[in-house]
Amino acid sequence: MSIDSIPTGMLFVLSVILVFICIEVGYRIGIIVRRKTQNEKESAVSAITGSILALLAFILAFTFGIVSNRYDTRKQLVRDEANAIRTAWLRSDFLPDSDRVVAKELLARYVDLRLDLMTKSINDAPAFIQKSTEIQNQLWDMAVTNARKDMNSDVAALYIESLNQVIDIQALRIAIGLQMRIPGGIWTILISLIIIAMLAVGYQTAISDSRRTWTIVLLATAFSLVIVLIAVLDRPKSRFIQVSQQSLIDVQTMISVDREGH
Repeated sequence: MSIDSIPTGMLFVLSVILVFICIEVGYRIGIIVRRKTQNEKESAVSAITGSILALLAFILAFTFGIVSNRYDTRKQLVRDEANAIRTAWLRSDFLPDSDRVVAKELLARYVDLRLDLMTKSINDAPAFIQKSTEIQNQLWDMAVTNARKDMNSDVAALYIESLNQVIDIQALRIAIGLQMRIPGGIWTILISLIIIAMLAVGYQTAISDSRRTWTIVLLATAFSLVIVLIAVLDRPKSRFIQVSQQSLIDVQTMISVDREGH
């Protein structure tokens, strides 16, 4: 089962339960060991537990860094796409009258599609991407046809360059937003370290002859929140943490005003 198939709330609850179970198992093992032998030293157990927790913290920070950087990249790509579409819209004025009207209509539909995609389920993404690609192909064919009429036209080259940017940025948004994910191996290592670390915490608690207190709840909650945050940032689409599409909305507004003015 993919971690994406687990709802965010359920993922948090499962993480808390996992931490509690591991601490309890470690505690019971520690109780058994303490009853059978007095050779287990609390200082040694504490040092080992601290080392494991430090390693877990490093992996958590490393994994969070991956998803955090990717989230920032997704935000930057939205701004880049908005700028590329705005440039293509303005440079479409260089086209002949009949083609200019068609190009502007296609670009307006393209922006609407890109924004509509953000309101749909991730399962609908392939259909919207296909429609966007079809519009790109129509715009490209039109640009090439006009460029061939004057192969030395710098104006045509500028318009084609802006279309290239629109096409390239969509490819980047698909790759970074939908395809690049935390590898399953990292998730496996992360969950394994959490299990080992929580077993060690429970074991140390028993060896030191301490009672399980409400601080265990804080520990379970803290680790679970970090796991959920990493999972949410890694998902292509989440209702809790979303990439703002304001730049594209601004372009959509600009296009609407421009069309009304003409």
